[in-house]
Amino acid sequence: MTSVEPLRERLVTAGVAMLEEIGAGELGLRAIAREAGVSHGAPRRYFPTHNSLLAAIAARGYLDLRAKIEAAQGDTAEARVRNTCLAYIDFATARPEMFTLMFRHDLLEGAGENLRVNTTLPMFARWRELVAECVSDGAGERALSLWTQLHGIAVVVANRSIEAVAPGTDIEALVARAVARHLAPDPS
Repeated sequence: MTSVEPLRERLVTAGVAMLEEIGAGELGLRAIAREAGVSHGAPRRYFPTHNSLLAAIAARGYLDLRAKIEAAQGDTAEARVRNTCLAYIDFATARPEMFTLMFRHDLLEGAGENLRVNTTLPMFARWRELVAECVSDGAGERALSLWTQLHGIAVVVANRSIEAVAPGTDIEALVARAVARHLAPDPS
């Protein structure tokens, strides 16, 4: 954080830095203001509510996730889907508190940043396009089904629940099977 960074961005940067250390439940406006080196009332100028600051922090997370997903490559369409899945899981594992916050729509909806329109819908549209490169029918439904399974895998890997129920699981193989299952030709 530099002193030339605009105050709004400094507050978001401080919140992002603190999020992984203490979690969203403990991430208050006063603590963020203290970390940013400003008075406890300063955040209210840009963030009228605690949830509006959390939404700005989540928006930063979505930018980071999008960059990670866009960097996923592959020689085939299916490989690109598989590598995108692995990038998603890697993000969830590396930044579990951010990942959890980003999908807390119950907290973030209507809190500012217009996350649904600016981040969630465009990201899912790109996901649907990736799946459509692999299948000739039902791309929207298949994309949704695969994403819900992927998100579940990401959650249990990030919070290490998978270690409790299936220690030693090969995550890449698990993802490959999920992708193959969802992209397989429709038997009907």
